[in-house]
Order: sequence, then structure tokens, then C-alpha cells
Amino acid sequence: MPFIRRLIATTVAAILTLSTLPLYAQPAAQGDSGLIRTEQVAAGAAPVAAAVQGDHARLLATLDRADLAERLRERGVSADDLRVRIAALTDAEAAELMARIDKAPAGADILGIVFTVFIVLLVTDILGFTKVFPFTRSVR
Repeated sequence: MPFIRRLIATTVAAILTLSTLPLYAQPAAQGDSGLIRTEQVAAGAAPVAAAVQGDHARLLATLDRADLAERLRERGVSADDLRVRIAALTDAEAAELMARIDKAPAGADILGIVFTVFIVLLVTDILGFTKVFPFTRSVR
């Protein structure tokens, strides 16, 4: 009987843990991920701020944030290089990038992860596999 109880508890813990993974997986963007040609960079390097409209302007304004500039610097990315690449984006690419930025979660999913870990530990504590919480009594 203890073998069956342990098997059921392990299965339940695995199912609870693995069932939340698809919620946090983000599908990869499918689009043109080609390289930027030298001609495009050379043409866009001088007049970076000229002829920038709509989503391009919002992307460039995002680069002006101090916290983002610091994070880019930590990763070895130059803000000037990003400005040139943003200027080289087509209108559709800039619109898609802004839509993805607007939809991106800002750390809100951490609560779900913490809750899932709590439930898994609570179940394993009740079944007697762990002793994490002092307020639970083991069924063993």
C-alpha cells in the first residue's frame, strides 16, 4: 500500500508541476529574421531621426529610458546601433515589435509560479514526503 500511495503522490506532484508549463511558454515569433544589409545601415546611419514616424518614434522614445539604456549597456549593446536598426525597420516590422512590447507581461506571472510551488509543496507535505510547513499533518 505505501508503494501505491507514493506512486500516486509522485504522479500528482508531477502533473501539478508540468501542467503549468504551457501557461508560461511563449511561442517564438515567426517572421523575417534576415540580416540587415550594409546598404541599409549606411543609408540609415546619417539621418537616423529624419523620416521617423509612428511606431518608429515610439521605439526610439523607448530607448531614451535610463533603465533600459543601463540594461543595454550591461549586455554590451550600443543605443546608437539600436537606433540605426530601428530606422532600418519597415513600418510593418515596427508595428509588430511595438505590439509585442505592449503585450509582454511585466512580471505578473511570478505570482502564478509561486502559487504553484506552494501547492506542490503543500501536497507533498500532506502526503508525508516533505516537512516544509509546520501547520500540516502527514497522512503517514
